[in-house]
Amino acid sequence: MRSALTATQLSVPLADGALALGTWQGIYLYEHRTRGHRRQVVLHLIGE
Repeated sequence: MRSALTATQLSVPLADGALALGTWQGIYLYEHRTRGHRRQVVLHLIGE
């Protein structure tokens, strides 16, 4: 149920090599497990 209510992928624009987030925006990872473990983050960069 939790995974159905939370996003599993995110698109964020880049500007001059940095994340183009607004003043009050941020990216957070929420773990749905009782114990932490190693996590991999995969980036797909598309552009010029």
